[in-house]
Amino acid sequence: MAVTGDETETGPAGDMTAYQLRNPSYGHLQVVSEASAHSSKKPIEDALQKRELRLMKNREAARECRRKKKEYVKCLEDRVAVLENQNKTLIEELRALKDIYRHKAE
Repeated sequence: MAVTGDETETGPAGDMTAYQLRNPSYGHLQVVSEASAHSSKKPIEDALQKRELRLMKNREAARECRRKKKEYVKCLEDRVAVLENQNKTLIEELRALKDIYRHKAE
């Protein structure tokens, strides 16, 4: 028997029990339908909440990754500067030694 909610017949004993069970606007059937509607929204809400949490964690991880990369590049730049200075010093020392050797050879 289909549940339409607008039936007006009474049960076999002439009471309204059968009508109340078929009519979703009465009693526990309304609560059940609200609970099922709520439970159908719950997975969607959970999925959205999980997605937002995942996106937030991803943003934070990306921010941390960019910070670490920036720090790494800064360390490399500092090391390049130190090595360039060391190279310059060694080149000057080599020139000085070559000059000394040339003067001794003459």
